[in-house]
Amino acid sequence: MEFTINQDDSAKTQIILESLELLEWPTVCNHLSSFAVTQQGRNKCKSFDLPLDISLSQELLSQTLEIGSLDISLDGGISFEGVHDLENILLICSKGGVAIGEDLLKVADTLRVARKLRKLIFDQLIRPRLSELFKDVATLPDLQKLLEFGLDEGGRIADRASPKLSELRRHRNSVRLQRKDILQDIIRKYGGLLQDNIISERYGRPVLAFKAGTSDQIKGMVHDSSASGNTIYVEPQVVISIGNRLAKIDSEISDEERRLLANWSKEVGFNADVIAHLGEILLQIEFALSRARYSKWLNGVPAILDEKENTLFEIKDFRHPLLVWNDFHEKKNTVVPTTFDVPSDLKVVAITGPNTGGKTVALKSIGLAVLMAKAGILLPCNGAPRLPWCKNILADIGDEQSLQQNLSTFSGHILRISRILDAIASSRGTTLVLLDEVGAGTDPTEGTALAMALLKIMADRARLTIATTHFGELKALKYSDSRFENASVSFDSETIKPTFHLQWGIPGRSNAIEISQRLGLDSEVIQLAQEFIHPASVDNVNQVIKGLEKQRERQQSAAEDAAALLAKTELLHEELLDSWQKQRQQTERFNEQGRFKLESSIREGQKEVRHLIKRLRDQNASGETARIAGKRLRQMEKGYRRNRPVPHVPGWVPKIGDKVRLSSIGKAGEIISFSDDGMQLTVLCGVFRSKVSLTEVESLDGQKAEINPSVQVKTSQVRKNFSLVRTKKNTLDVRGLRVHEAEGVIEEKLRNCSGALWVIHGIGSGKLKKGLRKWFDSLSYVEKVADAEPHDGGPGCSVVWMVD
Repeated sequence: MEFTINQDDSAKTQIILESLELLEWPTVCNHLSSFAVTQQGRNKCKSFDLPLDISLSQELLSQTLEIGSLDISLDGGISFEGVHDLENILLICSKGGVAIGEDLLKVADTLRVARKLRKLIFDQLIRPRLSELFKDVATLPDLQKLLEFGLDEGGRIADRASPKLSELRRHRNSVRLQRKDILQDIIRKYGGLLQDNIISERYGRPVLAFKAGTSDQIKGMVHDSSASGNTIYVEPQVVISIGNRLAKIDSEISDEERRLLANWSKEVGFNADVIAHLGEILLQIEFALSRARYSKWLNGVPAILDEKENTLFEIKDFRHPLLVWNDFHEKKNTVVPTTFDVPSDLKVVAITGPNTGGKTVALKSIGLAVLMAKAGILLPCNGAPRLPWCKNILADIGDEQSLQQNLSTFSGHILRISRILDAIASSRGTTLVLLDEVGAGTDPTEGTALAMALLKIMADRARLTIATTHFGELKALKYSDSRFENASVSFDSETIKPTFHLQWGIPGRSNAIEISQRLGLDSEVIQLAQEFIHPASVDNVNQVIKGLEKQRERQQSAAEDAAALLAKTELLHEELLDSWQKQRQQTERFNEQGRFKLESSIREGQKEVRHLIKRLRDQNASGETARIAGKRLRQMEKGYRRNRPVPHVPGWVPKIGDKVRLSSIGKAGEIISFSDDGMQLTVLCGVFRSKVSLTEVESLDGQKAEINPSVQVKTSQVRKNFSLVRTKKNTLDVRGLRVHEAEGVIEEKLRNCSGALWVIHGIGSGKLKKGLRKWFDSLSYVEKVADAEPHDGGPGCSVVWMVD
């Protein structure tokens, strides 16, 4: 495994390479190489330089996503068949050497595939990163056509390569046919002297198998004899001159072929730099394709990297890639995912628990997650993982005992930890440190003291340090230093087996005696061991831990119940909203019909009034006509000015929980509280409340409330402490994004969100918050925006209410 490092710093080089080996990163790279197509692609996957800055990691990730999307969309995927490793061929040609036809045909095949891939991939709008690789890259179509015209399959030089070569080969075939005819005549003439009728070949010359003792009957040259001496192989004298002439023709053909190969090799050598650059681009494309196919096989998701050192580690249900690989090939499904949720203010996590419980797997999992994200590989986890871009990933895992170097386990660990501290001091940047069984291998008292001191120092120097331990004293660091946190791997005492689940916030319990007892160890040994333990210091701690574990289980169950209830509530809200929409549409249709009837009636009345006026203006109108017209006008006035009040049902009294309509805005809502005198009420419309007078509301069927101050309003239920609840589902973290990037993420969330949305943007310089607030003001479907409550983030978080 290669790695870009400062060669002058051998200690740093050693610890970096050791850390990669301990995390089994080379094995992951070997698995990655199995998804490559060409040999040079497999070599690239097994040995590549990890990026030195976050921009390169983001570039690799973009390439992975772009080519992965294209590969899935094509039937059969992207093909690299025909791409060859041209390094040695280009070296020969660039130094004036002559390449064989087969090698030159490999150059032509590679150029042809490169041009095909460029046409397939190049699209600056859809695939800008990959298109940038092919920008200003020449695929040399003329050279490709030249080589393909002159070479047949297998690298044989074609007759069409030159007129001279074509003529020579035609002449050779003619002479060979002439010689064959002569030999056939000899076979027919001397058939009795021959052992068989086959024309054989010895040393490039045609021969016939004559019986021994017949050489004086046929003139020619004896080239060989059989092992028994009964057969001699003779080239007849009559064809010797023809054979010499063929040898001369073959020599001329070889000279012409060598001339053509030299010319073509010269052209390849002249374009060697261009072809080498094209080969490097193809290698990068294949490397990206290998990452994409490996990521798809892992069901991976892209990680959000941040170069800020205080970025949190948020990885949900990460599946160790090597365990996934083993499960796939062993047809099992036993991988237990691990979740990492480390806030920015935490610097050290101490993982405790029984042996074989999964502590070391947890260490390697987060180390591999950081390395995979750094290399542009998608992570096998759920959700949207977020983690800082770590310049250094340093590890001390396993037994460092060495008989050759006269090192004990403890000495080996201390030497490696010393190199880790030196590497941190010599290389600035975000660092992840992984320590297995810190302080082990020596006296427990001194080992504990060293471990506590080391973790304190690591908290000051590294972004995050995760250490596994059996020392109980390390569990207490959390309560004296807010930068520390506890975690543990759970253990099922009934089955005496670990569950491999990583629990955060709870230290691990000691299970040694319990396990020994269940495994059948002598009861006298168990009893004596329990007497040696100080109940006040150990049993009480174990009881506290056991209580914490049960409390965590109860909280987890309550959280799941709350999530289910929230889902049901949201579903009910959607159903009520849909019902209200249908009712509003029905009301609008009814009002439209009423307006149409009213307008028709008014038009008919206007028409009749105009007719009466016309009759009265007639010069022949009599008093009787005027009397009749006046009577008709009075009838019309009585009909059109008739008072039709809204039906009112006496005794309708609103109560808490009733659905009502606000007369002023025409929106429906639910009554959640009344004033003491019953004349004011609070109505919840969507996500906002409105306090209105009793006269400003009506029932959904149009009834007005009966106003009687002396009568108290009836209530069927009491709703207290009604408030909106912030959950993960309605919370969005956009810290670290630019304004336009955050706008796109928020807009997508708002489309699928009902109710309020908490947007965490942080405080910082205030540019992100100011830009988002200005954008929110321009959205027609946003009702209002305000700072969250102090316990929900205060000014670092905005609550967005949408128009109902």
